[in-house]
Amino acid sequence: MIASEVLVIGAGFAGLGAAAYLRGRGRDVRVLERADTIGGTWRDNVYPGCACDIPPALYSYSFAPQHPRSRGTQPEILDHLGALADRHGLREHIVCGAAATDCRWDEAAGRWHVTTDDSTRHEARFLVLATGALNIPRTPRLDGTFDGTVVHTARWDDSLDVTGRRVAVVGTGASAVQVVPHLASVARHVTVVQRTAPWILPRRKPIRLPRKLSRVAEYWRGESFVPALTGSSRRLETRALRHLHDQVPDPRLRAALTPDHTTGCKRILFSDTYYPALGRSNVDLVTAAATGLTPDAIVTADGREHPVDVIVHATGFHVSGALASLPVTGRDGTRLLDVWARNGAQAHLGTTVAGFPNAFVLGGPNTGLAHNSVLTMTEAQIRYVGAALDAVDRAGARSCEVTAEAEQAFADEMVRRSEGTVWTSDGCRSWYLDHRGVNRSLWPDYSWRYMLRTRRFDRGNYEFSHS
Repeated sequence: MIASEVLVIGAGFAGLGAAAYLRGRGRDVRVLERADTIGGTWRDNVYPGCACDIPPALYSYSFAPQHPRSRGTQPEILDHLGALADRHGLREHIVCGAAATDCRWDEAAGRWHVTTDDSTRHEARFLVLATGALNIPRTPRLDGTFDGTVVHTARWDDSLDVTGRRVAVVGTGASAVQVVPHLASVARHVTVVQRTAPWILPRRKPIRLPRKLSRVAEYWRGESFVPALTGSSRRLETRALRHLHDQVPDPRLRAALTPDHTTGCKRILFSDTYYPALGRSNVDLVTAAATGLTPDAIVTADGREHPVDVIVHATGFHVSGALASLPVTGRDGTRLLDVWARNGAQAHLGTTVAGFPNAFVLGGPNTGLAHNSVLTMTEAQIRYVGAALDAVDRAGARSCEVTAEAEQAFADEMVRRSEGTVWTSDGCRSWYLDHRGVNRSLWPDYSWRYMLRTRRFDRGNYEFSHS
């Protein structure tokens, strides 16, 4: 049994940030990472063109700033995470190649027991779940079989060479918008299979100021999007349509690329290169969903067969499934999987769940953002976790656990505050919503309000155990 004070599951942005912050406060921290290296999302997504939509000045923690050479590409961000681990002395406290297969609360001992896939057992007072929500690729089930190469953008094969080949890209979300321009520049032909046209804005020009001032300016620029998402999105729609008209002169292609859903209902994308790529002579846009396969083609809902050599699924992730699949068993043998399957994924402040003492979820329900850097939310959560641990120590307690009433009140608040937003508007279907149509992903407000809510540990919403 390997003992530590705090056990963090996951060595992506959230896990590394939590480890760095808590170690800085004198905590004994150990990190378990299922992969062979650190990095999370930015380790897994290596498809050509992968980059961050958020300006680099804001895509880092305030206590570990990022200094990118350009606009925040995948290699730069991964390098930053490595530097973060080195700067805070985390390497010797991270165990890679150790997937947590069971996390179980021991009521008698007041400890979390965690078993990894190599049967190693760990014990800790506190458990921090930082596994992220964007790590289980969503791949459509298509009838038939295909003899060529099939790859998901989140599982890109570095040996894949599409030069001179026919490629189908299924999906038109964030990864598609980034990978299509690259594929179009080297492939013989690219077929983009579009089920839903996305709203696309031009890439935001970086604000050229000293780092600290730039971070502040970029933050408030992001916050300015909130009224369009929680009220009227007409101004955003006008900007997006102007961008479409400026970049797509062909009226028929422009019509096919005009979204039929409310701006912001689905993730708003930023690109200056996607629309021009679709106008190339070697690129076709198909506005019918993929439904089947033949040995050498992909079949769409209009009955057409499109001959291809390679299929690239740019179809996103099982977001709710990633949260619900955490192998966590709390007090009285209660499994998080069962609780969230029954009630929907919910947590007080997106961080703590009743029945799971001394456990904290980073990037949990309703902590995502559609308008700003999610790391502002993650950093607020990390500081909240630090305050919770301090409160347990000051009380001389063995554990703390959020009350069921507090958890439910927060979940009800999120449902109420999501009403009237673009995410719950008529006809809106997106990965932000669970199968019940409830927003379980996004914080439906300004992020500064979440930071205020988590600035102090709300001890009154917790029960402390001293036995």
